[in-house]
Amino acid sequence: MAIDQSDPKSPAQQIADQLRAVIRSGDLAPGDRVPSTSQLMETYGVAYQTARNAIDALKGEGLVETRKGAGAFVRRLPPMIRLGSDRYSRAVRDGGKAPFQAEAETAGLTWSQEILALETVPAPAWVAEWFDIPAGTEVFARRRRTLLEGVPTQLGDSYYRLEVVEGTAIMQEDTGPGGGYARLEERGHKLTRFREELASRQPTPEEVSALRLSRGTTVVELHRIAFSEAGPVEVFRSVLAGDRHTFAYEFEAPA
Repeated sequence: MAIDQSDPKSPAQQIADQLRAVIRSGDLAPGDRVPSTSQLMETYGVAYQTARNAIDALKGEGLVETRKGAGAFVRRLPPMIRLGSDRYSRAVRDGGKAPFQAEAETAGLTWSQEILALETVPAPAWVAEWFDIPAGTEVFARRRRTLLEGVPTQLGDSYYRLEVVEGTAIMQEDTGPGGGYARLEERGHKLTRFREELASRQPTPEEVSALRLSRGTTVVELHRIAFSEAGPVEVFRSVLAGDRHTFAYEFEAPA
């Protein structure tokens, strides 16, 4: 292998391109060791920093990970889950499953959830706007971290008006069969529609730690509003690891 001096790409970019192609072809599988900087220096006749920059470029893309004292390895991809709009169907709730649970079980993956907080908090301005209440009005918040195959995949916060959830299992760690939506409907809040907004962004340091994100991995911030005939009954915000989710939506063509 050699560096093409006529190529406008830098030597580091050319090396990264060739290593990327080998990884994507499967010749270097997840868990395999990537050629060391010394090997790259010898193979391509480049300086240490050039070889290092090539590895760093792949690390920034999330293709490789480095281990102290051991070198660089092709990254083992975390489990991927599909999140489809059908996970909110009444059939799912009537079957005793929460939305994420239904998707995980359909994919044959194990899931778990850690409750981070169950608390009464002043409503953030954007939550208060959806509930049409003054900002700072007390609302109930459920904060949790969801894991797939033992790997953290998302952080989620649900907000409810106090009068909607007082006396229900939504205020407890275990919301029961069908999850919080089933409890809302038992309370008379028949769900009629959902609204979701998604935005991709860079994670905060806290999110990197909580979701164990590799360098270069983005997150998807999702806002979901659950409506009954009377209006919003849940305002939900989640932060999802961008490399562990795919979103699927099916809808009628507008007239």
